[in-house]
Amino acid sequence: MKEQILWKDRPRTLGLPLSFTRYRLSRDRIFRQEGIFGYREEEIELYRVQDLQLQAGLFQRLFGVGTIVVLSTDRTTPRMVIRNVARPRQVKELIHRCAEEAKQRHFQALGRVGVPRQEIP
Repeated sequence: MKEQILWKDRPRTLGLPLSFTRYRLSRDRIFRQEGIFGYREEEIELYRVQDLQLQAGLFQRLFGVGTIVVLSTDRTTPRMVIRNVARPRQVKELIHRCAEEAKQRHFQALGRVGVPRQEIP
């Protein structure tokens, strides 16, 4: 089954998406893919996201782009940099909202596995 993509973009140069790097956000994961003939893809499961940072220098602000840094507990990708994307504040908030929802789903699923919960009267 194909995951629904909630957001996708490419790094922008002078406001234009001229890059072979692609970013995608699904309900449960964020992806970074780079390359043209061969490619490399990294992903972070959203329930592992610990912090998000937004950075925008003067020229980035002039062109309406910014950089989002995703910090996670993922062992292979503890830090993912999403460079020069359009509407960075909205994208950061979308990632935050999806991460919080993914954490709730993950920890609810953990509560259902293994020992049944005891109801407190």
